[in-house]
Amino acid sequence: MAIDAIIGTRIRDRRMDQGIRQANLAKTVGISASYLNLIEHNKRRIAGKLLSDIARALSVPPEQLSQGVNTSLLDRLHSAAANLSATVELTRAEDMAVRFPGWTALIVAQSQQLSALHDRVQVLNDRMTYDPELAGSLHEVITAVTAVKSAASILVSGERIDADWQARFHRNIYDDSVRLAASSEALIRYLDTPDTTGPPQTAPVDEVETALAQVGYHIAALERSGQVNIPKLVEEMTPRSDPAADLMTRFMQTYHADAAKMPLAQFVPAARDADYDPVALSHQFLVPVDAVLRRLASLPATDGHLPMGLAVADASGAMLFRKPVGGFALPRAGAGCPLWPLFTAFGRPNQPIRAEVALPDASAQRFLCYAIATPVGAAGFDAPPVLHATMLIIPDPAQGTTESIPAGVSCRICPRTGCAARREPSAMR
Repeated sequence: MAIDAIIGTRIRDRRMDQGIRQANLAKTVGISASYLNLIEHNKRRIAGKLLSDIARALSVPPEQLSQGVNTSLLDRLHSAAANLSATVELTRAEDMAVRFPGWTALIVAQSQQLSALHDRVQVLNDRMTYDPELAGSLHEVITAVTAVKSAASILVSGERIDADWQARFHRNIYDDSVRLAASSEALIRYLDTPDTTGPPQTAPVDEVETALAQVGYHIAALERSGQVNIPKLVEEMTPRSDPAADLMTRFMQTYHADAAKMPLAQFVPAARDADYDPVALSHQFLVPVDAVLRRLASLPATDGHLPMGLAVADASGAMLFRKPVGGFALPRAGAGCPLWPLFTAFGRPNQPIRAEVALPDASAQRFLCYAIATPVGAAGFDAPPVLHATMLIIPDPAQGTTESIPAGVSCRICPRTGCAARREPSAMR
């Protein structure tokens, strides 16, 4: 709708809002009522002195009658209709925005809020469907409820029960109730997302990995020798929570220590000369193999190095750190494929492992993996060692001499058949 074609509509709306009769307005500005009627029905163009006179009579600025609708507001109004798949008079959208800009803005704001709520529901739905941590929490709640119900049903069955057994059942109900309360509180905290318009809440480790991904997992400030203001760097990379800041601090301290032992200027040519062999580099720089794996994964991608991913896990299979690499998915919650060298390393502590892994995609992509499991913390008598395993992942290696290990990502989405390591049926068959 052209601007001239809505000036008359605006004049009519302002006149009627103020309760002014058409004949009286026409008399005030010195035109006939029939001519004003044609103007108000957008059948006569109007500008110049007559427009100014009418605006003065209506006590509004002339530009309020003549200026076009806010293009951005109109676009958002169209988007609101599209998002809701609503059957509306799109050809009248500009008229609506011109005549009722306040109501239009309200419609747009409500549409944006609905869209944000829809996105949040989708996030929660994805978490309900795919998040093993959430599934585990729900399982804990259901298990505790079932246990309480089972014990209570025995007590109210009417059968005579020995006093000692009654005491045991009462104790079981109490213990299961405490467990149920704790599980429920944990589940509520996990699902509690009060900010419905902000970004989805994430775990602290996800915040750290998101911040590191933005710099390509290479922090130039930590490559400098000497003292580095790590708290300031952590603040600049802005994890959104104190736990994330703590994780980022520990990551930066390890990164800086690795960089001090393997300075970039010496490490880069050495890595290229050794064809990125971590054991050779470990001997050359007199550092542990897991430190070399971390250092290789931190090399800047802009310098033409091989793309490399990194995974760190504890003996339970939980991922402590992930640097993704194309084609090799690393699950956040739950364990990955037990055939990965990352997990094989736990059975051979302090022994470096090199193996090729083939994933079951259409291209049968291969990955060269280096892994090692090392103790964490000081050793002690009568205490089992705490092991962390680190694995470097290099896509598409040159054809090796050993046969690739047919592995997957996780059992739930692995299509391989006849796998002795399978824990659960695949959803892809």
